[in-house]
Amino acid sequence: MTTDSEMMKDPVCDMQVAPQQNAITYQGMHFAFCSLQCKERFLANPHLYIGSAAEQAPRQQGQQLFKRRHLRLDKPLTPSAAQQVGEALLAMMGVHAVDVAGEELTITYDLLQVSAEQIEGTLQEIGVELGGGMGEQLRRAFIHYREEAEVENLEVRPGFHGYGGRHP
Repeated sequence: MTTDSEMMKDPVCDMQVAPQQNAITYQGMHFAFCSLQCKERFLANPHLYIGSAAEQAPRQQGQQLFKRRHLRLDKPLTPSAAQQVGEALLAMMGVHAVDVAGEELTITYDLLQVSAEQIEGTLQEIGVELGGGMGEQLRRAFIHYREEAEVENLEVRPGFHGYGGRHP
């Protein structure tokens, strides 16, 4: 058991954090997180970060899952708005590169630390409007679905005795 003066490792990003910072108890285990983003990511797929006695989870093994996404913006950003977008996204855990060119935003990120849906949420919070056509909305929804399926397939499920300890 940790005391308030000891530090813990955030299971999503590996940062050292105070035991009560964004803390939760999951399956009788105590976890603390550097940010609400990491806590949200953990709660969405906890078994990407905690494994079982028989198998380590992907994050425990040090795995990274880099993605590069191209998002269409509703309109080109001014240079100052592009800088603000870059700073806001690079401040997120797991975002490694941001490029704004005209109406296109290209982001490179580690899916084990941040999802496209979280990135889009940050863009909305700072007032950036993504391309709103039906085709673009369907494309983003499909990306969210693919990411969810991909991380679910990587999760280590305790007690599952199928191939490799992962659920089907």
